[in-house]
Amino acid sequence: MPKMSYRRNLPHLQRENKCHFVTFCTYRRWILPDCARQIVFDCCLHDHRTRYELHAAVVMPDHVHVIFTPLTNKETTEVYSLAEIMGALKGASSHLINRAMARRGRVWQEESFDRVVRSSENFQEKVAYVLNNPLRKGLAKSPADYPWVWATGELRSPAQPGAAGPT
Repeated sequence: MPKMSYRRNLPHLQRENKCHFVTFCTYRRWILPDCARQIVFDCCLHDHRTRYELHAAVVMPDHVHVIFTPLTNKETTEVYSLAEIMGALKGASSHLINRAMARRGRVWQEESFDRVVRSSENFQEKVAYVLNNPLRKGLAKSPADYPWVWATGELRSPAQPGAAGPT
């Protein structure tokens, strides 16, 4: 199976047809206001089924977790790289947040932390982690109570009836 990798300060490894769990943080741990969280959330959903198959996402006050599988670019027949996906997601959300808030400056740390999800058991653990992140931080009592959490329909479990969003 082809592997792609690149290195900045952290190593980044990508595997074709595999899920990736990615976390990225705001610059200097800036707390995103609600309007900014909605922008980031919308940006996460924007390229679902275009650049990647999104499995789960949560936008927290100062960081974001996404689980996705990169898709193939129909024009080039190459798999979208993590660098392309994250550059588009962070770039678009930064631009829109700055414009909406009439501000300038960095929104995101340059680096993101990513891992290849290697097994179905690990995948379910990561999805549960994403869906329950707002609960652990005391921001909601269930995923349904938190407006910036999303998972595809087949990943919603009876324990998390509100893990919602369009499929």
